[in-house]
Amino acid sequence: MAAEGKPKARIRRPVLLSRIEGSQDVVNMAAVIPKEDGVISVSEDRTIRVWIKRDSGQYWPSVYHSMPSACSSMSFNPETRRLSVGLDSGTVSEFILSEDYNKMTSAKSYLAHQNRVTMVLFILEMEWVLSTGQDKSFTWHCSESGRRLGTHRTSACASCLQFDIETRHAFVGDYSGQVTILKLEQDNCSVVTTFKGHSGSITALCWDPVQRTLFSGSSDHSIIMWDIGGRKGTAIELQGHNDKVQSLCYAHHTRQLISCGADGGIVVWNMDVKRQETPDWLDSDSCQKCDQPFFWNFKQMWDSKKIGLRQHHCRKCGKALCGKCSSKRSSIPLMGFEFEVRVCDGCFESITDEDRAPTATFHDSKHHVVHVHYDVTRGWLLTSGNDRVIKLWDMTPVVS
Repeated sequence: MAAEGKPKARIRRPVLLSRIEGSQDVVNMAAVIPKEDGVISVSEDRTIRVWIKRDSGQYWPSVYHSMPSACSSMSFNPETRRLSVGLDSGTVSEFILSEDYNKMTSAKSYLAHQNRVTMVLFILEMEWVLSTGQDKSFTWHCSESGRRLGTHRTSACASCLQFDIETRHAFVGDYSGQVTILKLEQDNCSVVTTFKGHSGSITALCWDPVQRTLFSGSSDHSIIMWDIGGRKGTAIELQGHNDKVQSLCYAHHTRQLISCGADGGIVVWNMDVKRQETPDWLDSDSCQKCDQPFFWNFKQMWDSKKIGLRQHHCRKCGKALCGKCSSKRSSIPLMGFEFEVRVCDGCFESITDEDRAPTATFHDSKHHVVHVHYDVTRGWLLTSGNDRVIKLWDMTPVVS
């Protein structure tokens, strides 16, 4: 009698709902219209488009509006139907969409930057328009009067932006890999602190106002979770992409982080587990296990008549080791390492199969993702890519 095989576990994957095509260049940003079968997009081809789903099941533009320069960023407020669009010229233009989303009326424009606008946010509670630009500046304007309220110069081109309404803190990421926290008042701001943990530029920021946690994505392929509200100064590293992290969003109800990258990967991270900080890498002139000298330690090489070795580090304990003493590889999901990384022999023996249980799921979007938007009410994820395509995904099989 043949042995009965165990049933394979069903892998839960995002379901592709729609592909929206028609843009002539990179779709820099797009958003799902809440409670509507619609999408708003801005593109490098200088167009703003409002896509509405027709009876045929296809999305067609109900609004097609050309701008004087490439549309680099956008922010949409569903309550007021106010659309703020950042341009390559440095201008932020505002529009009001009609109730049926078939018409768009120009409201006002702000001369916000001297160069490309990288991010724009409209804050209804304060009637502020916040923006960052490649001119190394963060600015905020009054949306009622159109008056500029203030400007803060950043150390490098400002790349991304988040805002906490309760404390009036703005989080500004830049190309140097630094995040600056600013306290905004009506017409001035002060630097609260700056922090840096990435070796590459900041490419994405995401703020969780409930847990008071900031997530930063970088061109160094990593994500860092910064504990802002806990005041413990902890920074948890997440490694799950093979290319730069392009965009982040957070599902508050399930405590899951969704990250997308230039590798086409959609990674869903379970943030409801107790994660561990990665250790600092220790400095040493010789292997901290076998005492073999490293290649720059000329004195010990001469005294011991041994050839110097290359230095490595164990990702679990942080010790400086030679290749022989750190020859093993293992995933360490609770430290953010979903892929196998170098560990020393001792740490390898201490890692159990339970410790290796994944805390993230990996999915292929099949396009180079530039930006994502998550509609929490329906569990829809929008990805826009440099292939000029917008994809809508049902994430409920994964984020639930």
